[in-house]
Amino acid sequence: MKAIQIRSTGGPEVLEYVDLPDPQPGPADAIVRAEVIGVGKPDVMIRTGVYPWMPSLPAIPGNEMVGVVEALGPDAGRVQVGQRVLVSSRELSTRGGCYAERICVPAASLFLLPQSVDPLMAVSMGNYQLAMGMLFDSGSAPPRSIVVQSAAGGVGIALVQSAAAHGIQVIAVGGTEEKCAYIKSAGAHYVHLRGSGDLREAVQAITAGRGVDMVFDHIGGSGFVAQLDLLAARGTLLSYNVLQGIPQENMVAELRRRLDRSVAIRSYSIHVLDHDPVRRRELMQTVIDLLGESRIRPPMPQSFPLRSAQEAHRLLDGPALLGKIVLVP
Repeated sequence: MKAIQIRSTGGPEVLEYVDLPDPQPGPADAIVRAEVIGVGKPDVMIRTGVYPWMPSLPAIPGNEMVGVVEALGPDAGRVQVGQRVLVSSRELSTRGGCYAERICVPAASLFLLPQSVDPLMAVSMGNYQLAMGMLFDSGSAPPRSIVVQSAAGGVGIALVQSAAAHGIQVIAVGGTEEKCAYIKSAGAHYVHLRGSGDLREAVQAITAGRGVDMVFDHIGGSGFVAQLDLLAARGTLLSYNVLQGIPQENMVAELRRRLDRSVAIRSYSIHVLDHDPVRRRELMQTVIDLLGESRIRPPMPQSFPLRSAQEAHRLLDGPALLGKIVLVP
């Protein structure tokens, strides 16, 4: 089979298009033939060697795949040959493995998909699982209103749609007019063009002076702390990545400057559910059900052939990304 493999870490050039033996199922395993393979930031962390849950090299990156069950071991249980399924490496003992024409996984790890669901949409469900975890399973009270920073990426769009599907007011921020239009078309109630005016003033006007219950940020860096001033009383600024680095401010001091509103900062990773696999699967099943009911509708992703994984990663590394990227064998 064809696959993408890395033998060393680095830039997109380390992604090699190789021939590997077809996998064979063990007694409780399933072989899934890939239809669509998701591309995301955890794959970049594997490629660059900074992922805390790094697989051993040589490794096949890729954390999500939609495909069809092609073969089963004798003890595979409820799964049947020909069923469309979602593979999530969050359910596996090792991250990665999905940048390939076929993958062998425990049959019990698979998620069954409605046959009516478009595989190009279903491959985004990992982003929506993360979004649901941040919205409803992060330890904060369920929000009435939120701000989503840099919302044009795959997780940003998932946050916008997941929140809107649950009646939450969504204010989303984009860096260009094109990105703002894209975010608006995905379902955000309000969209703010970064740099076009004071975001705090806009949030205050939209929320009648209250502020929002949660702000979702994956940028970090020098602009992180100012987002505390977007929050309502007891609101939470949730960090799920730090693409521009760890903020340098004293966070305890910044929180104490805002004691009259008792705001909070929380870091979140889907890996917190490594300790609660039942809840992790519940969240994924919830978003699959939402997709099947058309309550969420991921925008069509940008597609590349599997052999063009390097090109896909160059887009992922750059500033022009809109939504999800996928590889198609």
